[in-house]
Amino acid sequence: QGSKAEFTTNWLRWWDKSGNLLLWGSELVEQEKQRAEQEKLRAEQEKQRAAQERQRAEQAELELEQERISRQRLVQKLKELGVNPENL
Repeated sequence: QGSKAEFTTNWLRWWDKSGNLLLWGSELVEQEKQRAEQEKLRAEQEKQRAAQERQRAEQAELELEQERISRQRLVQKLKELGVNPENL
């Protein structure tokens, strides 16, 4: 028993050899809408993951650049104090 096209009654339904219910056209449309929505969500999650990875890589590059600048300042300071950093 179920409702279809504004009618509530007993309906004859069919299954395939594997035991899967054969869907009505409207059910197939709804199933496809849900599949498309899931795919859209998956694509959005992948896009967000890629953006996060890009941000992580940019952050790592910034940290490396800051470390390089700090090293250069330290070398300069040591030279100003008359210390050759290569002899350390």
